[in-house]
Amino acid sequence: MGNFFTSLILILSIFGLVLFIMNKFLRKWLNGEKKEFFSNHFVNKKHKKMDWTIRITFIVVMLVGFFFNVSEDPSKHIWFLQPYILLFGLIFVTELVRIVMEKRYAANKNDYIFTSVQLVVISLFLIALFSTDFFGLLAWE
Repeated sequence: MGNFFTSLILILSIFGLVLFIMNKFLRKWLNGEKKEFFSNHFVNKKHKKMDWTIRITFIVVMLVGFFFNVSEDPSKHIWFLQPYILLFGLIFVTELVRIVMEKRYAANKNDYIFTSVQLVVISLFLIALFSTDFFGLLAWE
């Protein structure tokens, strides 16, 4: 079990470093402003309202999915109501909305390109992580 956590920390550290370097390069190349890490950066009030509507909707869906899946046999769980799928969907949808709002309303028209590249890279990493059982770390022998 200790080997799993060591490997997981290594994988996440390497991905974090790659993402950090990519962000630095893209910000410089696109003349984008640096944003706070883990902050809600809204383009305008319409974006903020849409973002909160999406979040509240996903919370409701997650609660409904939880109660539905808990009441069912584990072999009959609905895959798209699993929390990790819903969280991935939340991130994907909120970032898509951010891309559209940045393309339409942002002062720097290159911001949407940065957000698009970041969304693609993070999505590919998460899909690879889950489709390969954490790069073989969860493979039971």
